[in-house]
Amino acid sequence: MPRTAIIDMGTNTFHLLVAAWGASEYQMIGHESLPVRIGAGGINQNSISEEAAERAVKALLSFKRKAKEWGADTILAFGTSALRNATCADEIIQKIKEATGIHPQIISGEEEASLIYEGVNLALRLGEEKNLIVDIGGGSVEFIIANGKKLFVKQSFEIGGLRLMEQYQKHDPILPAEIDLIYRHLENSLKPLLHQLKIHQPKILAGSSGAFDTLSAIYCARQGLRPTDTPETPFAISSFQNIYQEIISKNRKERMLIPGMIELRVDMMAVACCLIRFILQQSPFEKMRVSSFSLKEGVLASLMKGSFAF
Repeated sequence: MPRTAIIDMGTNTFHLLVAAWGASEYQMIGHESLPVRIGAGGINQNSISEEAAERAVKALLSFKRKAKEWGADTILAFGTSALRNATCADEIIQKIKEATGIHPQIISGEEEASLIYEGVNLALRLGEEKNLIVDIGGGSVEFIIANGKKLFVKQSFEIGGLRLMEQYQKHDPILPAEIDLIYRHLENSLKPLLHQLKIHQPKILAGSSGAFDTLSAIYCARQGLRPTDTPETPFAISSFQNIYQEIISKNRKERMLIPGMIELRVDMMAVACCLIRFILQQSPFEKMRVSSFSLKEGVLASLMKGSFAF
């Protein structure tokens, strides 16, 4: 089976997956994440600093070495919100090509949503019931209403965790007034999604990786469960409110002491939890599932189906 390295160049974190795959099977060889913060300081101005570009190059060189070590035949890299909105994106991509030999592809929000759907469906085997899939990135948030056979709605909004932090969270712990501002922003920004939720009324919220991985890890620690490295990780929707209250009431140092907290996510967890709480209030959700698969696994699923060309 061929081995492919897939790189998700997220606004906050870069992720590497190396997998062997065929038409009906796959094997995860290895994965790694690095806190590149390519959008830091410029995400809301559609800019990427020279320092952030250098961090991106350094991370991709590291991933290239790791991909070679794990036997990858091909490297695929995908730029998301920070890059697709940056006025200097072409220059950054050219710099990356020259320095690393990797040719990143900048994908649209809709393309990102489609790949996230494929990854989450590979992990959760969604079945017949409609799910709202949510992927909270640093720059954008993707919402997909789908079941295991059909994708009904896919929407991408530039309201990611880093954007919300830089716009609204001026204090740590976050202030109630700042949470109110975030909610007003979400009410205005997410009107197209709220309309679709009324039409489809999904009962399951399927969280994709990121902040949802952290919620699952905290839940496992509270329940005395061993953390799992599986496509679906444990979570109970009834536990969300207590975890939310704890996260928004603590500063960074205190959040890091919460059993299960993941350092890559600690800075954005307050705003991410505000967003999740807002979504949970918009539809009669009965269950929350957590997929550890996201965009990069969606690329893998598309390769297996023969629906992704490179």
